[in-house]
Amino acid sequence: MKSMICMICMTNMKKTINMTEVAKGKYLYGIVTVGERGQIVLPVEARKHFNIKPGDKLLVGGDLKKGIAVMKASIMKEVAMKILGVMGEAKKESKQEQ
Repeated sequence: MKSMICMICMTNMKKTINMTEVAKGKYLYGIVTVGERGQIVLPVEARKHFNIKPGDKLLVGGDLKKGIAVMKASIMKEVAMKILGVMGEAKKESKQEQ
């Protein structure tokens, strides 16, 4: 999904990695450090690619085997609205058939 930033948990890695396109449209943005309050700074390249601005809400999800995923909350809202729209249409069609 274009609007998704995936960060895989990496431990004991101290080397800084610059942004690298590892496949067409797939990037490794580098390594970030978790601060005392659990905060991270998203690399500027990632913020630019995904149009993340100060004050934007981000959704954080995770898979214990695959890692952490971060995406703009507005994207999830769009997806939910599409799903609900489809569900709403299905209910209308069901009522019309009865």
